Amino acid sequence: MSQESSALDNYKGVWGNRIGFGKKPALILIDFMKGYTTEGQPLYAPDVIDAVNNTTEILELARQHDVLVIHTNIRYHLADQKDGGMWVKKSPVMRAMVAGNPAAEFCDEVKPLATELVLTKNYASAFFGTTLASILAAEQVDTVVLVGCSTSGCIRASAVDAVQHGFRTIVIRECVGDRHQAPHEANLFDIDSKYGDVVLKQEFIEYVLNN
Repeated sequence: MSQESSALDNYKGVWGNRIGFGKKPALILIDFMKGYTTEGQPLYAPDVIDAVNNTTEILELARQHDVLVIHTNIRYHLADQKDGGMWVKKSPVMRAMVAGNPAAEFCDEVKPLATELVLTKNYASAFFGTTLASILAAEQVDTVVLVGCSTSGCIRASAVDAVQHGFRTIVIRECVGDRHQAPHEANLFDIDSKYGDVVLKQEFIEYVLNN
């Protein structure tokens, strides 16, 4: 019996309930920055390139159907990154996320429009230390759809915080990526089991087109 089968059997009937889409979604693009898609950069994760490419279609669809779109990035104080606190001490690779560093720029394929919100965060979760929850509540959003990177870092942290703030949490499998397949799959398994629904891109497309 494979490890995955064993995990599924172990969780069956205990974890893995489906929450589904609600009435009003928001598409949250988390940290699609060039540091993850540029070969030679310390943060480079080839699977994130696929995630970016898979996101272009759903981003365009969201724009066409007036789905609220919010982008996040990470940006630290240029001189010392003290606003990164303990995270940059634990993960000094994140110090690259400063103004003027090409690694901190948005990927061109999913670059925010001038009319779209951009929230800057200093830690993994898109909710921690930002106004995201208040914005979503004010817009009467009940469903948070997460895409971006990395699966084991900012996606997972944002998914946990999303459900803790009372939102239906959806992660689109093809539109998230990590630097290694093992933590990518393990964290998708955990998110789908405990915090939200991991869905295929087509499921989101059909939901938008039919609502």
